[in-house]
Amino acid sequence: MGLYMIERDVKIINKLGLHLRAAAALVQTASGFASDIHLRKDDMEVDAKSIMGVLGLEAGQGTHLKVIASGSDEEDAVRAIVGLIEAKFNEEE
Repeated sequence: MGLYMIERDVKIINKLGLHLRAAAALVQTASGFASDIHLRKDDMEVDAKSIMGVLGLEAGQGTHLKVIASGSDEEDAVRAIVGLIEAKFNEEE
């Protein structure tokens, strides 16, 4: 990670949590940015651009995650990912 870094806490609020479709949407969003982006749950940290990593978090409804980004577009990256999570991955519940 570079010299600068931005991180934000976010809570998974959708009923199904970070399931396959939601994880795919998150990875797709993260992959659109140049920055290194990671998700942290407790002591586990994964690459937000890795579908297996994101699914491996097993983040159900109510899980608190930290979105961490470092790079040229880190602020936009964090804003986009937090926005996606807060929008419940744009899914109908």
